[in-house]
Amino acid sequence: MQVIVVGGGVSGLSSALKLSRQGHAVTVIERDDTPMPASADEAFEWDRRGAPQVRHSHAFLARLVGLLKANEPDVVEALMAAGAAELRFGDDLPPTMEGFEREAADDELTMLTCRRTTFEWVLRRVVLDEGRVRFATGVGVNGLTHERDADTDLVRVTGVTLEDGTERAADLVVVASGRRSALPEWLEAIGVGPVREFVEDTGIVYASRFYRLKKGEKYPPRNGPIGGDLGYIKYGVFVGDNDTFSITLAAPTDDGELRTRLADPAVFDHACRQLVATEPYLDGRAEPIHDGVHVMAGLLNRHREYVVDGAPLVLGMLPVGDAVICTNPLYGRGCSTGYWGAHLMSQTLAGREPRTGRELFDVAVEYDAAISNEIKPWYESGVQQDAEARRVAAALLRGDDPDGDASDPKTMMRSVLREGLLPALRSDPVVLRAFMRNMNLLSSPDALMKDSEVMNRVFMVWQDRENRPQEIPMGPKKRAHFLELLPT
Repeated sequence: MQVIVVGGGVSGLSSALKLSRQGHAVTVIERDDTPMPASADEAFEWDRRGAPQVRHSHAFLARLVGLLKANEPDVVEALMAAGAAELRFGDDLPPTMEGFEREAADDELTMLTCRRTTFEWVLRRVVLDEGRVRFATGVGVNGLTHERDADTDLVRVTGVTLEDGTERAADLVVVASGRRSALPEWLEAIGVGPVREFVEDTGIVYASRFYRLKKGEKYPPRNGPIGGDLGYIKYGVFVGDNDTFSITLAAPTDDGELRTRLADPAVFDHACRQLVATEPYLDGRAEPIHDGVHVMAGLLNRHREYVVDGAPLVLGMLPVGDAVICTNPLYGRGCSTGYWGAHLMSQTLAGREPRTGRELFDVAVEYDAAISNEIKPWYESGVQQDAEARRVAAALLRGDDPDGDASDPKTMMRSVLREGLLPALRSDPVVLRAFMRNMNLLSSPDALMKDSEVMNRVFMVWQDRENRPQEIPMGPKKRAHFLELLPT
């Protein structure tokens, strides 16, 4: 088949790689004029204004790594050669962990430490080497060409229209144009829709900086926390490739004062030194590799439905990645679910060259079912988590105690998480293993909470909370105190 992929980010490149290796001729159309850099550090300077998230922290979870090793091991090899590293479960355990023994399934729990720009650069290099993939950069798609399918009476997409006025034909159009995708507008312009979408604001604004270790310096011990949630701010540190790391601070959307102050690089660095997990990284061992602070707002959880009541809205078009489901980047799932979605699409197309309307109909329905079964539950879980996080942040901004109502089940659950789960993660390998499998998308979103053995262990720790020292806070408990610590 002749396939057009709209978008040259992780989802689009993953789609192009997989479909080209199935024998299809693929053209990737990317609006950003992005000639190939020569190194990972040059890739960090890539002009990717169409994908502002590349300048923020990313996690490359075990779900992604496992699928790559099983299907595209050469990509993993190229990433390692470019400076990425594996982070294996069990290698950096807390000193308080008791009775850990490695299990065979622990090999699945391997993450990659890498910058998003490095990952995308390596992936594009591998795609270009395929020979079946062509790139058209510096020109964007602004619409779809179409015809009416006689067999199904549905609109069939036959290609794309470009901003320069030209058209390109295709047997299949894969739309991987990200969370800002104009696909609903393109469909409405050809008489299809409106596309039904479900949107929830994450309630946060991202601020990130990247750093590199000075010559001869090493990362701090990685057997402790790598982030924290203080209610009024969330934060994390992410190790990258080639002695780099990034720190992301997430402030509530409604907290204009905190958001504004964290956009100043000096204030940002000082803030990181007040937080337990990030302070060791900014003790003089590293220096920033760019000016300023990268800020990203408008972060949404969104699901768009392109199959309704068992029928696709159009034929010959498949959406991938954030174009169909996007989630809070705080959870670090975006690259993993983007690649995962491309994998599910390629599985649906494996051994098939859908030509007729009925064949394209079946492909769209099967692919949508796979996305709904595998990826949508993570979107739904994120929506629930963010709703609770917004409630807590709003209470703290008002000066209220979010746990003031002892009769509220949410208060008890927050206590169980804070004084049960968190300490159990430092001491109980069974709890830590289940948590890490969940975080890495290797189990269902509710698997940990439904595991009676795991939850019994968590509750035992929680019930013993009065007999041990109080938990060390991950930073200043009060927002007002945190603000007082920041330079004016």
